[in-house]
Amino acid sequence: MNQFQYVRPSKPKAAIDARAKDQNSQFIAGGTNLLDLMKRGVMNPERLIDISRLPLDKLERQNNTFRIGSMALNATVADDKQVLEKLPLLAQALNAGASAQLRNMATIGGNMLQRTRCPYFYDTALPCNKREPGSGCGALEGYNRMHAIFGFSDKCIAVHPSDMSVALVALDATVLVSGPKGDRRIPFAELHRLPGDMPQKDTTLETGELITAVEVPEGPFTKNVHYLKVRERASYAFALVSVAAALQLENNIIKDARLAMGGVAHKPWRLTEAEKSLVGKPATEATFQAAAAIAMQGAKAFKHNAYKLKLGPNAIVQALKNATNVA
Repeated sequence: MNQFQYVRPSKPKAAIDARAKDQNSQFIAGGTNLLDLMKRGVMNPERLIDISRLPLDKLERQNNTFRIGSMALNATVADDKQVLEKLPLLAQALNAGASAQLRNMATIGGNMLQRTRCPYFYDTALPCNKREPGSGCGALEGYNRMHAIFGFSDKCIAVHPSDMSVALVALDATVLVSGPKGDRRIPFAELHRLPGDMPQKDTTLETGELITAVEVPEGPFTKNVHYLKVRERASYAFALVSVAAALQLENNIIKDARLAMGGVAHKPWRLTEAEKSLVGKPATEATFQAAAAIAMQGAKAFKHNAYKLKLGPNAIVQALKNATNVA
C-alpha cells in the first residue's frame, strides 16, 4: 500500500472543501471496499478524507418518507423496527449483503458506491478499462461467468455488486448530495450509470460531491415483498443474480408492482416493462412467467454466463412466488 495523507474533518462542508481541492483524494467511511482496493494497488489515493465522524447517521421518518443518513451502518438500518415494518424489502436486501461483521462496519453511502468485483478490475496485471481507461476489457474474451447480460458496452461488461441498491431502485429512492456547487437530489435510478465509453465512472456524482442521505418513500409495499439472492455460497458471496420484488395485492389482483435485478448490469437494473405487465393481473405463476419473459427481453450472454439467461427469469418467478406465497 502506498503512503497517503489522512485528515478527519468534523463538518460536511470541510470534507467537501478538502475533496474539491485535491483530485487525488478519496472519502473513506467504513472502508470495507476502499481499503481492500488500496491494498491490491487498484486505487492509490494520495489523501484519505475520513468522513466517519460526520453527523450524518440519523434515521428519520417524516411525511411517509424515511430519510437515512449516509453514515448509518447497514446493520443498524436493517435491524430498525420501523424499517422492518415499513420497508421490509430494504431490510431483506441489506441482510443479504456481505457478512454480519461487514454490515456492522459498512455505511449506507459506502454501500451505494462500492465498486465492481470483476476479477479483471482487481488484478492489476490484466487489462481493465474501468481501472485503467484505454487498456481494454479482459472479461470480453476472458472468464466472464459473473458478468453483465444487460446494458454493457464493448469497453466494459462488469456488474454492480450492491444488494441494497437493487432494493432502493425498486423503491424509487432519492439520493441527497452536497458538493462545491451546492445541494442536489438524484433519483436513485440515475445515480449509477452504464459503462458506455467511460466505464471508469461508476456514478453521476461530480468531483467533491458527498452523499449525505437517501430518502425512501414508504409506499404500499409492506407485506408482499421478497429479495431473492442466488449466490455460490449462502454464507458470503456476491450475487450471480438477485431480484427485488414487491407487490400491492387486493383480492389477489396486482394493484402495483416493483421489480429490479442485481448481478446483471453495470447498475441496479429496474424492470419497468415487466412491472407494467403485472398490474391488473391475478397473482399466479402464469402471470409471473409472462412478466419474467418480458423482463429478459434484450438480454445477451457471453461465453461463460449463458446460464444467467435461464437463471434470471427463474429467479424473477421465484421471487414473485415467495412474495405472494404462490405455490
